Amino acid sequence: MGLLTQILTFPLAPVRGTLWVLERVVETAENEYYDPAPVERELADLEKALLAGQIDEETFDRREDELLDRLDEITAHARQTGQ
Repeated sequence: MGLLTQILTFPLAPVRGTLWVLERVVETAENEYYDPAPVERELADLEKALLAGQIDEETFDRREDELLDRLDEITAHARQTGQ
């Protein structure tokens, strides 16, 4: 950028800064949302609860299906974004 362009677009600097911060917040939120580790931990905890007799088979199956669907969503997103 030339000096004239910088001078003319200087009033927009706060907007560009705000947009940059918002992009980082969205990026961080997406990284957390699409992280498979918490889902995998929850699956392991669910299996432990079943083996310990804390939940019944029906509850286990229903929750396991939900978590596996979530993992499928995470895997599809990773493929789509090339991660």
